[in-house]
Amino acid sequence: MPDESIENALPEFGRFLRAHWLKLLAISAVMLIPCFWHREIVSSDLGSHVYNAWLVQLIQRGQAPGLWIAPQHTNILFDVWLSTLGPRLGWNAAGKISVSLAVLIFFWGAFAFVGAISRRAPWFLTPCIALVAYGWTFHLGLFNYYISLGLSFFALALLWVGKRWERLIALAIAPFVVIAHPLGLIWLGAAAAYLICFRVAPAPYRWLVFLAAAAVLWAIHYELGHFFSIEAPPKPFYSFNGADQLVLFGERYRVIARLVLGFALLALALDFIQRRRQALRNYALPLQLYLLLGLSAALLPQAVDMPDPMATLALLTERLTCVSAVVGCCLLGAMSPRKWHLAALAAIAAVFFVFLYQDTARVNRMQAAVDRLVDTLPPNQRVMATILPPSGSRILVQHLIDRACIEHCFSYGNYEPGSADFRVRAEPGNPYVLSDYDQAVDMENGGYVIQPGDLPVYQVYQCNAAGDKFCICSLKAGEMNDSLGVHPDD
Repeated sequence: MPDESIENALPEFGRFLRAHWLKLLAISAVMLIPCFWHREIVSSDLGSHVYNAWLVQLIQRGQAPGLWIAPQHTNILFDVWLSTLGPRLGWNAAGKISVSLAVLIFFWGAFAFVGAISRRAPWFLTPCIALVAYGWTFHLGLFNYYISLGLSFFALALLWVGKRWERLIALAIAPFVVIAHPLGLIWLGAAAAYLICFRVAPAPYRWLVFLAAAAVLWAIHYELGHFFSIEAPPKPFYSFNGADQLVLFGERYRVIARLVLGFALLALALDFIQRRRQALRNYALPLQLYLLLGLSAALLPQAVDMPDPMATLALLTERLTCVSAVVGCCLLGAMSPRKWHLAALAAIAAVFFVFLYQDTARVNRMQAAVDRLVDTLPPNQRVMATILPPSGSRILVQHLIDRACIEHCFSYGNYEPGSADFRVRAEPGNPYVLSDYDQAVDMENGGYVIQPGDLPVYQVYQCNAAGDKFCICSLKAGEMNDSLGVHPDD
């Protein structure tokens, strides 16, 4: 791994585009297939994002008194796309276009970062990067964070291989990273600092840079626990190794994760045996980054309860593993490519995407059933829902009701206004949404007690043990909102 910058990185990039434009277009088209193989993209929070983009239009037209738009400058980029495209193209098309753009930014950002670290185009790793692109972060619908990571990977690639003036482009990308999500900027800043220190340190002393970074993580761990209320991760740190991004709708995805880990360990071991001396040099940077991310999973909390008016930082450990997975691809990128690498990864990816097609088709059928129920209501009604995912799934389906209500009803348990993490906010007593976040969570879990001021309000609930049949009823004051729901796992 040479330490000197690539001569004229941007002209080299232009030559790369001209030489491989057809391949780049073909890969991009294949990458977008999961965005279009069903009517709805299955991504938990996507329904909420689109629904709240619709609410933004109502607020701007003065049709939703009691709701308002906060002057927010971060965690909004994806939502701005939706608000811009939705009124012009329709909300379903806006969702598909916005998600497609997010996927391409993340995939090619990760591709550029892996290529910059390995100093070659990682064509043989495209199936592995595709797996990460459609992993847990995508399917949970954390699209502002997802976009911020993709942009940060582009910036880090330029920082690592560009000349001095070209590295300034990384600074130009940084504002878009923070508009997307602040955690993306934290990753960009931390990784950039590490890359710079790694570059300037003499080769024999680069592990001292690693030890210094580890000490910083210990200090952050102490400060967070000392000054804030924190929540510990739900699993041991070694569970968050990057492969956990592939565990989605059930236990069979764990087989996929184990296959990827098994492939990585075998391929890396064989490459190290064949190229011992060169391998030590090539693996130094990605290995240090991967170990630091593992240490971060061990030391950082699951959530940090920030003081008002700052919002709670949640799902930190799970979010971090998306970065771990991409850095794991950097480790694989340090190998000498072999044809069997691509064949093995392509076979694993094929099985993964077959599983994904089947499970997202099932959720689309659930969405269609909820849509049909909501269509039976008069316009502009308040609707609640408690919709639990299939057993073993890590992907929530609660926001099926948000999609169904767009341009027809109001999702009364919409969590975004009460969370204070997003643009749409609600005044207490407004007729459209519960303004208290804790009450919205209770409603999602089926434990909210209906108040007289909530009426009239309807509940969509699962009415069979399989969870794929839905019923609807009107609720009464004093009633638990999901008292009729059938949830065998409770």
